[in-house]
Amino acid sequence: MIEQSVIDAENEKRLAALRADYVALGAHLDRRGISIDAVKDKVAAYGVAVPSWGVGTGGTRFARFPGAGEPRGIFDKLDDCGVIQQLTRATPNVSLHIPWDKAPAVDLKAKADELGLGFDAMNSNTFQDQPDQPLSYKFGSLSHTDKATRQQAIEHNLECIEIGQGIGSKALTIWIGDGSNFPGQTDLTAQFERYLDSAKAIYAQLPGDWRLFTEHKMYEPAFYSTVVQDWGTNYLIAKELGEQAFCLVDLGHHAPNVNIEMIVARLIQFGKLGGFHFNDSKYGDDDLDTAAIDPFRLFLVFNELVAAEGKPGFDPAHMLDQSHNVTDPIESLMSSANEVRRAYAQALLVDRATLKGFQDDNDAMMAAATLKQAFRTDVEPILAMARLEAGGAIDAVAAYRAAGYRAKVAAERPAVTGAGGGIV
Repeated sequence: MIEQSVIDAENEKRLAALRADYVALGAHLDRRGISIDAVKDKVAAYGVAVPSWGVGTGGTRFARFPGAGEPRGIFDKLDDCGVIQQLTRATPNVSLHIPWDKAPAVDLKAKADELGLGFDAMNSNTFQDQPDQPLSYKFGSLSHTDKATRQQAIEHNLECIEIGQGIGSKALTIWIGDGSNFPGQTDLTAQFERYLDSAKAIYAQLPGDWRLFTEHKMYEPAFYSTVVQDWGTNYLIAKELGEQAFCLVDLGHHAPNVNIEMIVARLIQFGKLGGFHFNDSKYGDDDLDTAAIDPFRLFLVFNELVAAEGKPGFDPAHMLDQSHNVTDPIESLMSSANEVRRAYAQALLVDRATLKGFQDDNDAMMAAATLKQAFRTDVEPILAMARLEAGGAIDAVAAYRAAGYRAKVAAERPAVTGAGGGIV
């Protein structure tokens, strides 16, 4: 963890300016009938989970260039996640990936408690083979033609649930890479039926207070067809499985220019929105830092979420899911957590009564302008004040760099050599 004296010294440099900016923004919002303190309190209560794998350096299908101070295992990862939470006060939970993060539950829980962290959804891995795995997933896992291979994948997911119960998790996320690379390679209907049968076997063992999230992805690693390829198929799965099954929306898992906020609205409308994996993209499933390319789209997603607040059963899970190839992963995750909070704060500023009036009058220009007014408001003083009052850093990245955390862990953790292929 970073010494509190470092954070305090960095905050002192920026405190006067923050207070002045906060007062000025408060006066501006007051003229619009908005309490800045009320917005700040809601933002302070909002948290987004960080993925354990996100604190490692990512890569492409062609190469991975390791960074300094790479985590050696789950306990190093938790240390890094603890620093992110310490500085941002926006990331209280960590999402584990099994078997990458497999360790005794009592040890995981003890480490998390030491760092003031909790655990988010468990993530299973049947998209790659493990060293001690008897049957291969080269041609599929939960939808494989071989029953024994499907059973192996089912049992792995059940193991993830068991580990999760020991650490306080309440959800399982299933993403598979199953699909085909050639026309005619597979019977598309039979393959989906096999997937449904496997998912039902997992769902039957889901604890009563858990949720099951299934995640769609248009392509990769299967490039001709993917078993769970879009939100429609994902919705069918959730309906087939039952009331504890929900759809997970990864912002990068859609075709270019797809209206993701409308998908979110549909899933909310029919009670099947489970949560999000936040990232950004330019061309496809790029896993770029959240809001790095299209912050307006992120705002529009949160506009739908804020509009749905208070609906019975509405409780989506929020997590970052990014691949950091050329940046310090900790800096990227801190920045992204701030951007998610920014979109939430902006969405809270939407004048919903006025917006509805323009919508009812079919006044397209003024309806759009109402959204733009909220989006264009600089809410950084709200975000910074929420961090400060919670004990975090006014400028998280600046405090992190001043503390020299990366150099410290680089000296303690053995350097990773070689440019391996693929993501972490």
